[in-house]
Amino acid sequence: MECVVQGIIETQHVEALEILLQGLCGVHKERLRIHELCLKSGPNLGHVASEVRVLCDLEQPDPTWMVRHIGGAMRGSGADQISVLVRAMVESKVSKNVLRLFYAIGYKLDHELLRVGFAFHFQRGASITVTVSSVNKMLKLHATDEAVPVTPGIQLVEVTAPASSENYTEVAAAVSSFCEYLAPLLHLSKPGTSTGVVSTAAAAAASLMSDAGVTT
Repeated sequence: MECVVQGIIETQHVEALEILLQGLCGVHKERLRIHELCLKSGPNLGHVASEVRVLCDLEQPDPTWMVRHIGGAMRGSGADQISVLVRAMVESKVSKNVLRLFYAIGYKLDHELLRVGFAFHFQRGASITVTVSSVNKMLKLHATDEAVPVTPGIQLVEVTAPASSENYTEVAAAVSSFCEYLAPLLHLSKPGTSTGVVSTAAAAAASLMSDAGVTT
């Protein structure tokens, strides 16, 4: 299970966001170059469609593989009263043969993406990860070197934290509290709730860059 919110920011303000995150988190960023393959089950696996995502971290000297399944979101009055999405999520490290396995049991490639950016991992009332990335699509199968942006000039920001049925309320509160610090630059909300870029982003970015002694 995880708590998650998402938002978007213009690429020109990403450096300012990085400066803000560096100050808030107190840790070094981790560079990301993730090849994401979305697989969907075939008819031989039942009437209810299943979707898994296979992730390959190309930033590592020896690329590492992971499989992730995102389940349904929590529903009901409790879910409506919190500002983050709480959803089932399971992930595990796997070998490079994982694609061959999924194809063999009946899964098919639906689409693939390349996410390029950075992430911060830190502890602040919960184990929180902030990911900032450009989402790119492949024009040819597996051609990561030829990927082009899905939304040029816009980057996706995602804040996630692992949770359980016992502590999701506390984790959601920690995520919401942290997101307030980012409010001048972007608005973060439940995935699927598009709010666009915020009007205060340019002024907030200029102030952060000035305070950091960065000339634009």
